[in-house]
Amino acid sequence: MKLWAALRDAWLGWVDIVRLRPGWQDRFGFSFGALAKALVIFFLFAFLAIAMGSVQGGMPSLPGLLANLLVQSLGLVALLIGIVVTKLAVKSDVPLLRVLVPGIYGMVFYLVAGSVLAAISIETVPIVLLGLVFLLYSLGRAAGTWSIGVALAFAVLTVVLLVGMPLTLYMLNNPAASPI
Repeated sequence: MKLWAALRDAWLGWVDIVRLRPGWQDRFGFSFGALAKALVIFFLFAFLAIAMGSVQGGMPSLPGLLANLLVQSLGLVALLIGIVVTKLAVKSDVPLLRVLVPGIYGMVFYLVAGSVLAAISIETVPIVLLGLVFLLYSLGRAAGTWSIGVALAFAVLTVVLLVGMPLTLYMLNNPAASPI
């Protein structure tokens, strides 16, 4: 697998998506092979984000690492739920992989930017989330061919799920932290 070539293509594809330029589809493959490549890259960067966050306290054990990777993968679940709910709500016939594959690379960019900026200052995390809303909105407009309102609803829904799911699971797992 040519990691750097895939990341370069994803970067250039995302530049085209944000600028709503035609031909962005040529940068991404919409096959299960392309999906597998995007997932491998996502989990590689998730591992690096965990390692970067563990510099002071030490790398977690294997079960801890797997739990952290599981929490990181909730972003992918949020993306998938956001796509499926939006497609069902507007009865869109856009293929799932057409939105999912570039969306995974968008989540990689979110991981990288979030890790770097959080290392500088935790107050920058909302800026990263706003950037992710913009990326997902652009994805909805380009890949989903959705209207401005639908693309914005997709972006906001996905980010709300991205932020809310880990908190909800934490509260369910730890009843003492639950507000009820």
